[in-house]
Amino acid sequence: MSRKAVTIRDVARRAGVSVATASRALNGKDTVSPDTRDRILGVMEELGFTPSPAARRLSLGRTLTIGVVVSFLTRPQAAERLRGVDVVLADSEFDLVIYNVESVQKRDHYLATLAHSQRTDGLLVMSLPPQPETAAALRTAPVPVVFIDVHSEAIAGLPRVLGDDVAGGAQAARHLVELGHREIAFIGDAAENPFGFTSSRDRQLGVTGELARAGIELRPDWVGLGAHGRYEARDLAYRMLAREDRPTAIVAASDTQALGVVAAARELGLHVPDDLSVIGYDDIEAADYVGLTTVRQQLFESGRLGAEILLAEIDGRSAEPPVAELAPELVVRSTTRPPKEGRS
Repeated sequence: MSRKAVTIRDVARRAGVSVATASRALNGKDTVSPDTRDRILGVMEELGFTPSPAARRLSLGRTLTIGVVVSFLTRPQAAERLRGVDVVLADSEFDLVIYNVESVQKRDHYLATLAHSQRTDGLLVMSLPPQPETAAALRTAPVPVVFIDVHSEAIAGLPRVLGDDVAGGAQAARHLVELGHREIAFIGDAAENPFGFTSSRDRQLGVTGELARAGIELRPDWVGLGAHGRYEARDLAYRMLAREDRPTAIVAASDTQALGVVAAARELGLHVPDDLSVIGYDDIEAADYVGLTTVRQQLFESGRLGAEILLAEIDGRSAEPPVAELAPELVVRSTTRPPKEGRS
């Protein structure tokens, strides 16, 4: 015969308190004296009481759920940010629900509905700029919304965690110039994209600006833009490197694309870094494994900070929405070196 489950009423009866007092003690309310709380918690342990998640959510008036709206979940950048979020939520009461976005329609649907649906206590939005009208609605949403890696005027006045892609691109170009390179190319994402992503564009701006300060022009035929992916970057780099007047160094807008550049060089019999220096961006796990020089954009840290800000906003909205800024960091490994003599 199965044993009857212990309820909060059983705990209250044994402790000699009301059900409401037992519930307040369980939820850590300050209205219960320390002695009474200790007695109630002791009874819970004695009886083997396990609170029902549904009942606990009801008593708190919360869903105890955090929603994360993320673009292209399978990309390593998204996975690393989510790892930072998970580290924070692992020690909290909140469950994590992930909404993967691979179309503009899904993005618009999730951002327009989730913060108003009573399905979550807070929302993290990663790398997805919202439509201006959606952002306006999110400012008055009943639950807090925190943006990570979104550079858009539309989200002014909302909590966010930002990197500096222009500064990161400049760091990559400066490193190559200091090594003696002057024939420098860029591989990145297509300029026009339906999501309004800005990272590749801003990294290219950083490269262009830093080269200009050194008196170097980023030649239009040494800029390869296309769909984000290793194989697409390989094809772009192959066409660039197969020419007689090929560059001595390439900055890629991501580590994934940088790996495509390395693959193209190998197919053409070029040695990295003797014949070609390559710099990526992100510092994903594979970058360390292959020895890729890259710009670290603090992926894990951005997820961790975003989750911490969201939990604080759930406890009480800030009068001034917090903004956390993370500086990029150049990580020099084995894919960059000075150009061969005569090619600087």
